[in-house]
Amino acid sequence: MNTVSAATAEAAAPAMGFFERWLSLWVLLCIAAGIALGEAVPGLARTLGALEVAKVNLPVGLLIWVMIIPMLLRVDFGAVGQVSRHWRGIGVTLFVNWAVKPFSMALLGWVFLRHVFAPWLPPQQVDSYFAGLVLLAAAPCTAMVFVWSQLTRGDPLFTLSQVALNDLIMIVAFAPIVGLLLGLASITVPWQTLLVSVLLYIVVPVAVGQVWRRALLAREALDATLRRLQPFSIAALLATLVLLFAFQGGQLLRQPLVIFMLAVPIVLQVFFNASLAYWLNGRLRVAHCVAAPSALIGASNFFELAVAAAISLFGMDSGAALATVVGVLVEVPAMLAVVRWVNRDRPRYEAAAGLT
Repeated sequence: MNTVSAATAEAAAPAMGFFERWLSLWVLLCIAAGIALGEAVPGLARTLGALEVAKVNLPVGLLIWVMIIPMLLRVDFGAVGQVSRHWRGIGVTLFVNWAVKPFSMALLGWVFLRHVFAPWLPPQQVDSYFAGLVLLAAAPCTAMVFVWSQLTRGDPLFTLSQVALNDLIMIVAFAPIVGLLLGLASITVPWQTLLVSVLLYIVVPVAVGQVWRRALLAREALDATLRRLQPFSIAALLATLVLLFAFQGGQLLRQPLVIFMLAVPIVLQVFFNASLAYWLNGRLRVAHCVAAPSALIGASNFFELAVAAAISLFGMDSGAALATVVGVLVEVPAMLAVVRWVNRDRPRYEAAAGLT
């Protein structure tokens, strides 16, 4: 593997721009725009929703690619060679990402959707909502964690190597974890569609991103290209949300509390997994510049992949698609709250871990 310099790692971390900082606001505006569009032109969303091949919606699939590929351009798989340097922090994050987070989300979904909130949720959608939560938690975030790490003064080499390793694991682990948890919940798993989703939304974008990255690095054009692509990535995410809510607007107008009830387990799992990763790093006396991004990577979700997989597996008008979009809505403010917490806690953490 190539040695990855700190300068390279820093370059992979985009600054939190105007759109990223206010992403939750843009999501709310997209909800309003989508509902208004769906009410004004009800046939448009259904026409777009019908444009699919092998259960993959073509407009949304294209938008998801525009979202994901620029993010994957930032990932240097040569950074995996840095794993031994931060083995304790990486071990904690891998444990939380792959052995805790999907299962804790499934447990929270079971508690809240099938018990606490069950009287107020449409019974025919509960399984679909649960599936959306599982999809949301089954893969760790790829792009925004660079921003969270930057905001906590995290070690850039740790963040880059952790993201690269998670992306490699995701190629083989995402489908089995989703299949296992949905199967345990007695939800029929369309395995062929799930595997096609993994191929289209993980394997192919990773391959395209790495080939394109090498070509851009050879021409010393990577940074400039990333700056040009970033607005398109955000615009594709927002356009996808408008389509989703145009299709589901009528349901939301009739049941506005559904978004709140879906948000509760998502927010709880963010704080639970962040706290667990942060505490475990402290017990292992890991430096704060690793523990902080570890907590954030451990708690974050790859919501772009979740949205795409939910649409492919269950349809654009499904409760699963809605649940993943709620993840987009609540994750940014929840993660910013975690950033503020770990930053304020730094002196106590370093004293408790004997690092001062």
